[in-house]
Amino acid sequence: MSISSSNKAPVFDARHFRDALSQFATGVTIITTRLEDDTFLGLTASSFNSVSLNPPLVLWSLAQTANSLPVFTGNSHYVINILAADQAELANRFARPSKNRFAGVDFTLSPTGLPILSGVAAWFECHNRSRYPEGDHVIFVGEVESCDVSPQEPLVFHGGRFMASKLR
Repeated sequence: MSISSSNKAPVFDARHFRDALSQFATGVTIITTRLEDDTFLGLTASSFNSVSLNPPLVLWSLAQTANSLPVFTGNSHYVINILAADQAELANRFARPSKNRFAGVDFTLSPTGLPILSGVAAWFECHNRSRYPEGDHVIFVGEVESCDVSPQEPLVFHGGRFMASKLR
């Protein structure tokens, strides 16, 4: 069986594609890092996945139009915070434009001095191993250097809204 190498134009519009993607439930993360002036940067992302156990690799993606792209592309490390079910307000806060998203937010510092948000279900501190521009996003592959878990219900994004996973 051969696979055609030609690329066909999609037979659907962007809204239809987005609606179809929204049927896949995903966890919700906030990716955090530190700027050169020692201020912190964070953003909400639902594009997170494991890649490899050995070495420990994870991935996430960021729009090429994001103002924070140069920071995440240039920084050596970042933390992926997996949000708990009661953190939808935090997800919204880090998804909206704001001068200081960290104002009033509880966090501790990772081994390399990056913010780990309090109350998260898990976190992964990653070395920025590689980046791949694909379509309108950049895929970041991080090599996990440290992580921790606090077993609790995760925050889930499905059908354009946040919800608890109801796993238990």
